[in-house]
Amino acid sequence: MAERGVRLLISFFCLTCLCSATVARHADKGPALRRFTPFGFWTEPADTLAVRGAPALLNCSVQADAPVRLQWRKDGTFLNLASAERRQLLPDGSLLIGSVLHSKHNKPDEGLYQCVATIDSVGTIGSRYARLTVASLPRFSSQPEAASVRQGDSEVMNCEVTPDLVTFTHWERNGQPVELDDRIVQLPSAALVISNASEADAGLYRCVVENVGPVKTSDEAELKVLPEMEVDRKLEFLRQPVPMTKVAGDNILIPCVVTGFPAPSVRWMLGDERIDESVGRFKVVGGGSLQILNLTAEDAGIYSCVAENGNETIEAQAELTVQVPPRFLKRPTNMYAHESMDVVFECEVTGTLPPTIQWVKNGDAVIPSDYFRIIREQYLQVQGLVKSDEGFYQCVAQNEAGNVQASAQLIVLDHGSHGNAGPTPSAPRDVVASLVSTRFVKLTWRPPAEPHGDNITYTVYYSQEDTNRERVMNTSRPGELQVTIQNLQPDTKYLFRVVALNWNGPGESSITLPVSTQAEVQVPGPAPHLQAVSSSPTSVSLSWETPLTGNGDILSYKLYYMEKGLGNEQDLDVAGLSYTLTGLKKFTEYSFRVVAYNKHGPGVSTEDVVVRTLSDVPSAAPQNLTLEVQDSKSIMVRWLPPPPGTHNGEIIGYKIRYRRSVRKSEVAEITVGPQLFHLVDGLERGAEYTFRVTTATVNGSGPASDWVTAETFESDLDETRVPDVPSSLHVRPLVNSIVVSWTPPQNQDIVVRGYTIGYGIGSPHAQTVKVDYKQRYYSIDNLDPSSHYVITLKAFNNMGDGIPLYESAVTRPQSDPIDPDVDLYELFHVPYTPAPDPSPMLPPVGVQASVLSHDTIKVTWADNSLPKNQRITDTRYYTVRWKTNIPANTKVKTANTTSLSHMVTGLKPNTLYEFSVMVTKGRRASTWSMTAQGTTFESIPSTAPKDVTVVSKEGRPRTIIINWQPPLEANGKITGYIIYYSTDVNAEVHDWVIEPVVGNRLTHQIQDLTLDTSYYFKIQARNSKGMGPMSEPVHFRTPKAEPSDKMANDQASGTPVRPGARPPAVDHGVGSPVGKPGMTGTSDSHILIIVIIVSVGVFTIVVLVLGAFLCTRRTSSQQKKKRAASKSATSSHKYKSSCKDLKPPDLWIHHERLELKRLEKSPEPNSAVTDTPIGHTSQDITPIDAAGDNPTHQRRNSYRGHESEDSLSVLTGRQGSRPKITMPFDAQPPQPVVSAHPIHSLHNHHHQPPPGGLGPLTGSLHHQLPLPPSHTNMIPQQSEMDVVCGERCTHVIIESVRSPPSKDPPAASAPPSSAADGPEPEGHTHGSAPSEEPGYNPPTAHVRPTHPLKSFGMPATPAHNPTFESPALPTTSLLPQPGPSSQLHGVKTAPVSTLARTRAPLPVIVPSSSRPDELTEEMAHLEGLMKDLNVITN
Repeated sequence: MAERGVRLLISFFCLTCLCSATVARHADKGPALRRFTPFGFWTEPADTLAVRGAPALLNCSVQADAPVRLQWRKDGTFLNLASAERRQLLPDGSLLIGSVLHSKHNKPDEGLYQCVATIDSVGTIGSRYARLTVASLPRFSSQPEAASVRQGDSEVMNCEVTPDLVTFTHWERNGQPVELDDRIVQLPSAALVISNASEADAGLYRCVVENVGPVKTSDEAELKVLPEMEVDRKLEFLRQPVPMTKVAGDNILIPCVVTGFPAPSVRWMLGDERIDESVGRFKVVGGGSLQILNLTAEDAGIYSCVAENGNETIEAQAELTVQVPPRFLKRPTNMYAHESMDVVFECEVTGTLPPTIQWVKNGDAVIPSDYFRIIREQYLQVQGLVKSDEGFYQCVAQNEAGNVQASAQLIVLDHGSHGNAGPTPSAPRDVVASLVSTRFVKLTWRPPAEPHGDNITYTVYYSQEDTNRERVMNTSRPGELQVTIQNLQPDTKYLFRVVALNWNGPGESSITLPVSTQAEVQVPGPAPHLQAVSSSPTSVSLSWETPLTGNGDILSYKLYYMEKGLGNEQDLDVAGLSYTLTGLKKFTEYSFRVVAYNKHGPGVSTEDVVVRTLSDVPSAAPQNLTLEVQDSKSIMVRWLPPPPGTHNGEIIGYKIRYRRSVRKSEVAEITVGPQLFHLVDGLERGAEYTFRVTTATVNGSGPASDWVTAETFESDLDETRVPDVPSSLHVRPLVNSIVVSWTPPQNQDIVVRGYTIGYGIGSPHAQTVKVDYKQRYYSIDNLDPSSHYVITLKAFNNMGDGIPLYESAVTRPQSDPIDPDVDLYELFHVPYTPAPDPSPMLPPVGVQASVLSHDTIKVTWADNSLPKNQRITDTRYYTVRWKTNIPANTKVKTANTTSLSHMVTGLKPNTLYEFSVMVTKGRRASTWSMTAQGTTFESIPSTAPKDVTVVSKEGRPRTIIINWQPPLEANGKITGYIIYYSTDVNAEVHDWVIEPVVGNRLTHQIQDLTLDTSYYFKIQARNSKGMGPMSEPVHFRTPKAEPSDKMANDQASGTPVRPGARPPAVDHGVGSPVGKPGMTGTSDSHILIIVIIVSVGVFTIVVLVLGAFLCTRRTSSQQKKKRAASKSATSSHKYKSSCKDLKPPDLWIHHERLELKRLEKSPEPNSAVTDTPIGHTSQDITPIDAAGDNPTHQRRNSYRGHESEDSLSVLTGRQGSRPKITMPFDAQPPQPVVSAHPIHSLHNHHHQPPPGGLGPLTGSLHHQLPLPPSHTNMIPQQSEMDVVCGERCTHVIIESVRSPPSKDPPAASAPPSSAADGPEPEGHTHGSAPSEEPGYNPPTAHVRPTHPLKSFGMPATPAHNPTFESPALPTTSLLPQPGPSSQLHGVKTAPVSTLARTRAPLPVIVPSSSRPDELTEEMAHLEGLMKDLNVITN
């Protein structure tokens, strides 16, 4: 026992120590934890009915421990109470409006109010919304009338006012207030019910409205109480129950007043159950009316008032609707949370109608996003908390019955330590994503190298790339080295890091690991063979089959359907492969589609299937039935079709039924076609007829319209002339209106269809109004005070307007009082004038356009000429017109309706429309109302992308580039495209490969295709509403083989292929000439190559023979050339220095220096002339295509063809001395040609011979054509000169073309060089003309481009051979060229004005020795040349 006691004592001691340590630890952490701030409303504003001119108070008081700043919002905008005179903020936070302002056009105080409280650095909350309504002016819709009642019976004294004035209304008998009790009650309409009448109830009764401005009293009416004769009287309802809508908690009185003898007893039924009056909330008062106190939702239903007296029983029914304001079932609660965590605010609300929930943070509405999500339709989830998420969050619920709010505070805690100062773990190692899917990622890692304890837990932080919100997930148990993060977005890049935690707190973070989720493609394909069959006017049966590619088990199907043209798609879940959908509209087109679901989510949707439900009889009557009396025996009947959506089929005709308005008259029936009018003739004179019309479809006739009455004329009036002038016209001016009254023309034998009233300031033609022929007065409203108006009145008929009658009036000043009690009828009443119509035709007001879908907008309005309940009881109808400005020439469309709203369908998606309304009654019509605007919602694209083209990427035959244009009818902003491609054009959609394109890009690359394969491509556009139709398939065939790197580079750069080399055979795909009818194939290509090889061989032989012939002509001067070469080898440097010091001749004025250079190749690859003195034929000029197409190639060759001074000295010393060389000219007139070429520098080491050159003649030409055959014997000669002028110069070439050589050979010639003289340049073409000896280079002239060459121009003489005339274009060959000139250097050139100029041959001396005598001789020759050139230029 002792041992057991010791153990218990030790255990108790350990437990005490542990508890003490825990308390101490929490005590250390406690002060760092912020406390929640008590913050809420003691009192919130309530809905208030205010009186104009009187004060109004909106209560608001706040509970808080810190200073609170209070503000008020009205209709969402903060009020400036500091400068407001009428509005005042009371000390407790209430809002006092000193004097309520309210008028017809200015309602500054009416609206929604909210009290907003703010604690700085803590947060903001807002109260419930309170509506302030201003009572209307006292006005009686009906007044008491004299009545009599039997003793013990019941009577109702009428007094009808607007609902907001009922609370300000009471009754007086003989000038004294009437006391209300169970026998005498006041109905909701303000009428007074007197039941079980006695003689004390007799007297003069009147209805009084007070406390809303001046006291308003009705007319007095006398009630007489008669003795009961005890004679049976039939039971009748004096007041029947009417449908009512009330809010839960209100009191209600359902009227039911019955008269008859014997006195009836009244009982009430709710549905099939009798109401027990013993229940305290229900009571029968006023002889039969039912009073219900403190309404509840269970009180809603159909109430029946049953009256019986033993002789008979009568019954009347009405429905009571009880609206329950929102009520919280669960309120959001205050919470703490660490950064990067996810929190959920719960809020559950009930009420009828179902409330809508809005979340507010610190007074601003929360907009759902990636981090603020509405879950379970009511909860708010905040993901990846940051410090700025702190504050007060409010759940605001509202419906038509009211609104409520509840708030909660969120405090975000930092990632602090646990209080212990011990070591924390190091970073976890080897964090990898072991499994990556479309919507989840599984991470694994190794423990940290230094855990510093046991029971290590881990926290994973992750966020989307380019966001600063991190979310957090903890491992489920200590030591777990993996975690799966769910609910990720497909095809999205995330950043992950892992932190280890021990008892001392979180340790170091691992290195951030980027992971991209997979695109979501593991979903089912479309369900095949979707069929829809209409089984009845309201149902459709659908069936489909299992998807061919399910990618797993199919869990369910979702059936989407919508009415064609509306766009409000609905859906429902289906477990099987068929479904019958009921409750559809009759004779309406519906579209259906099915989507299969597996564990990965929804699959590919099927194509839409459209079906129309069966037709039925119309469910509504024709609208706006009007009668127009034509003469004494005929009436024109007009009507409009039933409202849209009620035709239930195609209307094939109408049935008109009519009869005399006498008892037991026979009904006649006429069937007409689909027209909307018919003339009924053969009627009796002066007889009253009633008409009604029904609509007919193939299924039968629908309901009939109400009976409408018209009376034929007693005699046929004359309508062959216009009416006479009205017999009188009277005007009565008021402040803002003028009341006009008149009498008809004295000649009653002429038909009057109506009257036209014109009025305006100073002129009666400013505005006009037409009224019915029965009307005798009209009130012209909205006039300016103290203004002089001229008024005209004239009668009209079908022949035109009659003679006008004029009158003028001056409206009263603004200060004059308005007498609202003036009875216009009594003021202008005459014995023969019928009762006036007190409802002038005013345009509709309050026009609103409510967007319902992508092609439907509902237009609503109010009519001031109707009673307050806006109930239409006459034959008026409304015309709605609408128009859009896209395109600008769109026509205005109209539609007629007899209700105060109209559904406009068939609109274009994502388009702005304007609407206006006018009202027509008989022959009267109002002006158009003010416009309302509405923009339809977006819809899926209705057309496919257009202009789809597919091309192969250059150098990459396995890659294609697909281009397209947006769809014509995008119906919204395009958010992306989907490219489908397949090798089988007839394959199912789910078998095509999908390539998504995000955004509005119009091009895309597809890689890794198979060579020599036909592909088909289709494109589908998408916007926020879904996918549009696919484009037509586009066919493309990839190339047969992948070219080598060299071929690809040649093709990419446009490098010309050497003559004689076989070009690579490339399949150009669809659109290339290969394989098309009329084009050569592979066999033709081989034949062409053989022809080219043979031609090149023949050309080579001809050139060699020609070269040998020229060499024999130069033997006489060979010795001189050798001596000149040997001299030049010993003094080349001296020669160069002396040449630079020479004074230039007159030709080189404005140029600094002159230096003679050797030129072996053309200085530019684009030279337009040849650069060899050896004669060539036209076959030497070989056209080469595509050489100028690549600017890279052009730049690469632009510095080749020049040699430095050192190379000059070396070349001049080769093979002995070199004699002077002169350029021979025949006696025939030469044809010099001048052109200019830009060069960069003469001392650039990049000047190398161009690769692939074709010899001195063609190696630098890219765009030349061969000369005509008739000029193949022409031998071009060239003389060139160099002027050293810096980095950029202009190369001037003087070329002469002459006839074949004369008998005397030229003084100097050069032997042909052998192959051993030097290596062949890279890319040199075999078979071209033999190269000139390296030591032989004619001089070249270079001119600074800053000095224009126009000084070389002179008037041209007629050419001997016009074939060689060509305009001098910048850097363009004088020969015709196939390539575009834009690829050549654009420089200014001298005009070719010296073509065919006759002059003597010009000797050109090239110095080859440094001896003074030879140098002097050479300079003399040069000066002669300069003089001749000077003559040319001058």
